[in-house]
Amino acid sequence: MTIKKAVIPAAGLGKRFYPLTRAQPKEMLPVVDRPVIHYVVEEAVKSGLDEILIIVGKGKDAIINYFDKSELDGDMQKDYGFDNLPDIYFIRQKEQKGLADAVRYAKGFVGDEPFAVLLGDTIYRTDTDETVTKQLINVFDKYKKPTIAIEEVKKEKVKDYGIINGKQIEDNLWRINDLVEKPDPEDAPSNMGITGIYLLEPDIFEYIEKIKPGANHEYQLTDALQL
Repeated sequence: MTIKKAVIPAAGLGKRFYPLTRAQPKEMLPVVDRPVIHYVVEEAVKSGLDEILIIVGKGKDAIINYFDKSELDGDMQKDYGFDNLPDIYFIRQKEQKGLADAVRYAKGFVGDEPFAVLLGDTIYRTDTDETVTKQLINVFDKYKKPTIAIEEVKKEKVKDYGIINGKQIEDNLWRINDLVEKPDPEDAPSNMGITGIYLLEPDIFEYIEKIKPGANHEYQLTDALQL
């Protein structure tokens, strides 16, 4: 079964962008003429994902309003860059307790299907005709294993990423043996960092229920992926 559903966590507080994000969600910050989350939804749609769940939190009503179909006629939808807006649903995360906790809210939406997670504050670009997510879906369909987007990061940035320990098996393809969340550069197993797209099987929810909170009392998706 190929992936047709996308989960977009967009509940974070955006403290790194204070005071700007005190007034608006970080996902609604403009890039050229559109907010960041517009590009994330566009990435999902161009990758063939036609059902989208956006997980919001307190103070994120602007995201819901932005994608409200009832206020958009056909011409306005085209102005958004979509011939037809996909089916977009919303659910509110009660507390911001980490990425794994946010993903947990998608269990009912996902059901027994594999799904994609795309971070709502990250724009993805590639120099090929296929989107980053579509390239990952091709790998997922071939290997039938959870698939994660990674990139090479500078040593001083390692502490800001989940870092993989793995072995390269093809051009631009690694088999991951372990994951470390935001390690010190000196202790990192590599300089390959997770960039925010995850293709997951529905059994991830079982593993999320087993993990314990880490730094800042947050539940990390990387911890669930290691089980």
